[in-house]
Order: sequence, then C-alpha cells, then structure tokens
Amino acid sequence: MSPKKPNNSRFLVPLIIVMALMFFWNLSRNINDVLIPHLKRACQLTDFQSSLVQSAFFGAYFLMALPAGWYIQKKGYRMGIITGLFISALGAFLFFPAAETRIYPLFLLALFVMAAGFAMLEVTASPYITKLGDPEGASSRLSMAAAIGSLGATIAPSLAALLLLHEVDVPQATIEAFTQVELEAFLSSEADLVKPPYLILGGILALTAITVVFIKLPKIKDEQGGDKKPLIDILRFRHTLYGIGAEFFYIGAEIGIVSFIIRYAKWFRIPELTEQKSAQFITAYMALVLIGRLLGVYILKRYKPQHVLAFSSISAFTMVTAAIFTNGYFSLACLSAVGLFTSIIYPIIFSLSMQDLKEYTKTGSSVFLLGIVGGAIVPPVMGYISDTAGIKYAFIVPLICYVYLLFFAMEGYKVKIKEA
Repeated sequence: MSPKKPNNSRFLVPLIIVMALMFFWNLSRNINDVLIPHLKRACQLTDFQSSLVQSAFFGAYFLMALPAGWYIQKKGYRMGIITGLFISALGAFLFFPAAETRIYPLFLLALFVMAAGFAMLEVTASPYITKLGDPEGASSRLSMAAAIGSLGATIAPSLAALLLLHEVDVPQATIEAFTQVELEAFLSSEADLVKPPYLILGGILALTAITVVFIKLPKIKDEQGGDKKPLIDILRFRHTLYGIGAEFFYIGAEIGIVSFIIRYAKWFRIPELTEQKSAQFITAYMALVLIGRLLGVYILKRYKPQHVLAFSSISAFTMVTAAIFTNGYFSLACLSAVGLFTSIIYPIIFSLSMQDLKEYTKTGSSVFLLGIVGGAIVPPVMGYISDTAGIKYAFIVPLICYVYLLFFAMEGYKVKIKEA
C-alpha cells in the first residue's frame, strides 16, 4: 500500500492568513526607505546618522532572533504570530511621543520595538510556511509568500513619499536662512508628519493580532512534544552557517541600496527630480521584486535553486556596477533593476540553508535570522563612505555582498554535517 499523502487543503486558510500578515509587516518595514531622508531633514542629520534608522530596525532582528526561536519552541507558531503583532503595534504607537519631542533616539527606540515584533513574525512565518504542505513545494510557497510581502513593500515607498516628503523640495539654503523660531516650527511640523501613518499602522497591527487570537491555526507535527534542541548544535551544519552569511549580505545589499536611492538621486542635482519623485525608483525596485517573486514560483520548479542564485548574484553585480559608472536616470534605473534579479534570493538561501536540519528546523530558522543584522551594518558603512568619500563609492559595498552570494551558490550551499 502506498503511503497516504497529506491533505494539503487543510493548510490553505492558514497559508492565506500568514501571507496576509507578510503583506502588513513588509509594508511597515519598507516605509523606512523614505523615513531616512525625512528624518535626515526633520532632525538635521548626516548620511551616517540617518542610516541608523536601519541599524535600529535590523539590529532588533539580530537581538530578537534567538529569543524568538526559544519563544516559539515553548509556545508554538500561533502565539509567535500574536505576540509579534502586539509588540510591533506598540512600536508604531511610540512614534507619537518621538514626534512630539523630536528626539532622534526616541525614533530609533520606536523602530527597534516595532522591528522586535516583526522579528518574532519572521522567525515564525518562514518555517511555518515550509511545513504547510509538501516539502518539495517549500521553495515555491516561500516565493509566493514573499511575492505577497513584496506587494506591501511596493506600495510602501510611494505611500510614504506622499505622506512624509514634499511635492517640491525645501532647499537646504532656505532652511539655513530661517530664524531660530522659524527653524523650530519647520522642524516640528516635519516631525509631526509621522504621527498619522504610524498611529494608523499601530491600529492595524493591533487589530490583526486580536483577529488571529480568534482564528484556529493548525499545529504542526514538530511543535507537538518536540525536544528543545541546543542552539550550539547548529554549528554542526556548515551549509547553514554559510547560509547565515548569505542572509547577511543579501539583506545588507538590498537595504543599503534602497536606503540611499533618494540620496543618490539628489546627488545628480536634476531640478525636476524631487525627493518625492525619487522615491518612485524605490517603488520600481520593489515592484520588480514583486514581479521576480511571482516568476520565481515557476522558475524554482524548473531550475535548480543554486543555479538561479548564481545567475541572480552575477546580474545584480552587473547592475550595481553599471549604476556606479553611469549618471542620471539611467544610473538610478540600474539600481532599480537590481530588485528583479535579487527578488527570489531569500527563499532560495533559506531553503538551501534549512536542508537536512529535520528536528533542528526551528532552531535553524531562528539562528538563520541572525544574518538579517546585515541590514543594520551595511547601510551605516555606506553612509560613512558617502559622508567621507562620496555617494558613488558607497555602492561598492553591495558589490562585495553579491560576490559572497555567488560563493554560496557555487559552494557554500552544499550540505556538510559534522558528526556530534
């Protein structure tokens, strides 16, 4: 008698719920790309200082990755989702006092708390999706979920630009000509712009959490009576460790590029290219990510993931190189095109890194999330280079990131497990 196939239809509703949540937190996360130039003006910051927005956000991912993994081992995926949503809602509400006081560290604290909640969601959602159906379809399900998340990421820059940036830029010379009273009034009005969107966002996240409380999500086999596995045991899985590095450089490159697209556009001094219009290049980047992830559902069924990763890494390297050596709209278009080529990198490196982990899957996914600290480290490095050497030189950093991703595609992904 052939083994009975799992009833995948019972996983449909949970998949829809988790993918809908991915839409909301990707929407929230990608507001940061516009928040950086906004707070740079509102709090009078350098490129390096403004890039700390990403350090606060992705630093929370790094610090919360292991505690989040421990929490879902104890409480399960459902409580991980609920807890993550409530924490992220709290962070969104903290933007109100931050705007009232216009103290930059308070903005960073609000971002940190909000991201801590998102970290809980991310640790929970990815492994949950891989187990909601046949193992062979894990990469495709992750790619579809990432595509839905990308829809939120695509909407975010344009929406944030309309809410936070001016239709016509306020020249720095005009700001410098303000009296102290005028300057304080202007900066306060700038800071106040973040209040409505983040209060609404906090309300949506809290309401979603309350909704999930009343929805029954299925328990997955490995969370019922499974033994807690020591985190140190992940060191036995060399391909997982290389995968953490791949996550570091993939996230670092993407966040670094989108964080400085508006700043890079301003460097060209094209009169009609305002900050608000420049944000459309971020939207284009995210829209291409969405298109790429939709295509990825098909591509990953036909081609080996490591081959797709190698092609993606080489293509992204080529686009960033072209952006460095060209100018104006073409240069910015090259940076936007990177989104298409890197769109399905995450589901590939995640699934390759989780190969043969078996009962270590939960632990592995939480350790894997440590790599997201690349989003906290790469943007400040680029910001420092921009302040000291120039914005073009800052884009050398993503090139280094794509070289590592090519290594992972060619060698690092291969499963090698040390004996206990």
